[in-house]
Amino acid sequence: MQVDFVQALRDIGREKDIPLQTLSEIIEAALGSAYKKHFGAACEIHVDIDWDSGGAAVFCRRKVVEHVENPHTEMSLAEARRLDPTVQQEEFLDIEMSPSEFGRIAAQTAKQVVAQRIREAERDIIYEEFSDRDGDVVTGVVARRDGRTVFVDIGKVEAILPASEQSPLDGYRPGERLKVYILEVKRTTKIPRVLISRSHPGLLRQLFDLEVPEVHEGIVEIKAQAREAGARSKVAVASRQESVDPVGACVGHRGSRVQAVVDELRGEKVDIVRWSDDQPKYVAAALSPAKVSRVTVDPATRSATVIAPDNQLSLAIGREGQNVRLAARLTGWRIDIRSEAQAAQVVAERAAAAPVEGEAPLVGEAPLEGDVPLEGEAPVEGDVPLEGEAPVEGEAPVEGEVPLVGEAPVEGEAPVEGDVSLEGEAPVEGEAPVEAEPAQPEAAPAEPVQAGGADEATAVEANEPSPGVE
Repeated sequence: MQVDFVQALRDIGREKDIPLQTLSEIIEAALGSAYKKHFGAACEIHVDIDWDSGGAAVFCRRKVVEHVENPHTEMSLAEARRLDPTVQQEEFLDIEMSPSEFGRIAAQTAKQVVAQRIREAERDIIYEEFSDRDGDVVTGVVARRDGRTVFVDIGKVEAILPASEQSPLDGYRPGERLKVYILEVKRTTKIPRVLISRSHPGLLRQLFDLEVPEVHEGIVEIKAQAREAGARSKVAVASRQESVDPVGACVGHRGSRVQAVVDELRGEKVDIVRWSDDQPKYVAAALSPAKVSRVTVDPATRSATVIAPDNQLSLAIGREGQNVRLAARLTGWRIDIRSEAQAAQVVAERAAAAPVEGEAPLVGEAPLEGDVPLEGEAPVEGDVPLEGEAPVEGEAPVEGEVPLVGEAPVEGEAPVEGDVSLEGEAPVEGEAPVEAEPAQPEAAPAEPVQAGGADEATAVEANEPSPGVE
């Protein structure tokens, strides 16, 4: 093998970052295909390349047997001992072959196999390099644009930046350098397909990891992040050391660290808030830069009600609800914001809806103490019925109560002393009838009494009309 061929292999390995061992295997596979093409049978090819001196040798391995059945893989003992007198039967002998013995077609086959195997090796190396880098940030250069799709050169491959993953603040001019977030790496029949993003929230986290040493070392932890690419982002940070201020570490001296992140995002606004286990406090901090009055949370429904001053309500909501929307994503709570005037109005409405003392109760509502029952309503215990009201069946009359005229006494009720039964009324069982006085006769002549004392006769005579009166 010529020295310039070995040097060419070295250059290919250096350019495409292919190990020399892999190139040696590629050459072996190419020469094996060429041998099969030239001799019409496959033979076990072994290649020895001296990468230091540039020398190379191609060997064909054959088995030493007594009776040869396949001359391409076997050889007789007598023939083998002419090459190596020490060889024994059933052993393998490597016979050197010169590639110059191959024909034009075999050489072309070897060339195609070498080119194909090099492409496959390059594809595998690229895939292995980027397959474990999902979620990493790399620096690339804008190569070209095809419609709305942007191709970014990230080293060994042109990554694809689809329109759905682009930031509206980027210009994507050819030759522009930018940092991109690796979304996915797919193996294809050609070069691996690498998808990147400029709008993913993970880009924000990785940029802080690059710019803030405390985040990279794990002293400051990014608990959550929410982003609307091209407009505003929010980051919640917490410190694992009490002596380190997480917000101050991310902001940096005179805002130098956060300003580097903002510059990379082309002017996108970034809010850094302090994470807290106290959920009302955390929700209030997530609504910054607005200042809220109080926060009430409901863990069962994961909802929070926020009361903000009247002059802070619009700032807490943000443009088209952007601030409260990002705060909800950051905290994971459903946030309902009201102004202090709205909250006071709700309290007043509830107070007005409450029943006032002395007000007539609604249908089905128990009357208050001292309340007069409506018509047909059962009186409350201890209630005195009105004049002319019929007592309820089974109710014991109040002591000293006089039943109305025409009212039937309740069964089992003792008549009130001095009570007069109505005409035709049946006396209650066990009740002593009241003695009634006789009615005065209407100017009827008195009949003479047949029996009786003198006093009685005198009384009757006194009742007779005087003579001369018609």
